Amino acid sequence: MKLFFKNQNKPERIARFIIALFLIPAPLVYGLDAFSISQVILGGILIFNAFSGMCVIYRFFGANTCDI
Repeated sequence: MKLFFKNQNKPERIARFIIALFLIPAPLVYGLDAFSISQVILGGILIFNAFSGMCVIYRFFGANTCDI
């Protein structure tokens, strides 16, 4: 059993990367509050998904978009 295997297709990874680029600099725009910190955390998760190609939620539900 492989611990990390890709379960996202390339366009989905690119979309997650672009969305993360808008979420990560939120504290610079909104200041340090709970909303901007949550955006940074979500952006970090999306960056991990984009670079690794593995989504933990997809793995939990058994979804795989690589074959599409």
